[in-house]
Amino acid sequence: MTAMNYAAPHTALAVAARATGLSKVYGQGETQVVALNNVSVDFGQGQFTAIMGPSGSGKSTLMHCVAGLDTFSSGSVRIGDTELGSLKDKHLTQLRRDKIGFIFQAFNLLPTLTALENITLPMDIAGRKPDQRWLDTVIDMVGLSGRLGHRPTQLSGGQQQRVAVARALASRPEIIFGDEPTGNLDSRSGAEVLGFLRNSVRELGQTVVMVTHDPVAASYADRVIFLADGSIVDEMINPTADGVLDRMKAFDAKGRTS
Repeated sequence: MTAMNYAAPHTALAVAARATGLSKVYGQGETQVVALNNVSVDFGQGQFTAIMGPSGSGKSTLMHCVAGLDTFSSGSVRIGDTELGSLKDKHLTQLRRDKIGFIFQAFNLLPTLTALENITLPMDIAGRKPDQRWLDTVIDMVGLSGRLGHRPTQLSGGQQQRVAVARALASRPEIIFGDEPTGNLDSRSGAEVLGFLRNSVRELGQTVVMVTHDPVAASYADRVIFLADGSIVDEMINPTADGVLDRMKAFDAKGRTS
């Protein structure tokens, strides 16, 4: 392994999630692939972080390991004060349900449930009643008040992803992870969803970590972390779409000449 590569929040924020010396290796010998190479990174509370990098850079692997969706070879991951590596499957499932929200590119809504039923489903499974005031706040923020009785097939793609955003926010998780959450949306719907995520950070104090390949999407974040070959290679604070695009072009040019 190479020296540890580290990215900390740009301000003195409390830490919502932390990876320390995180490595993920597939295979052995000549077929070995190092997806993550001794990565350390903090995700501050109340901060919107985007993770970017070329295809195969390890950005999705990093998110999946920190979110407890994938195992890692070495190192440690904490969500708040909880060390994920020490948890048994049952407790890991409970932590994901209670402390983490997820937004995926494919929406992942149940077609037989209404929008409202999809939003409250994780809490229903956990046997918890939603905080009605918070739920109303979330539904109002994403503009779904007039669509709560509709099923997914009666909603546009953008509306379906709004339901997914509301579902992730409804249980007030410690951190929300988004895996290309606007990848299946047109530019207008994508901008709406990204605006909701940014507002959830600024107005509701939510913590959001998003993997994206889109410089425009990344520009909604407070901070962008760049990965290449399984390592953190750069970071940008208060990003712009043009700035992110230029940085990605530089990585591509370096990759072609190396």
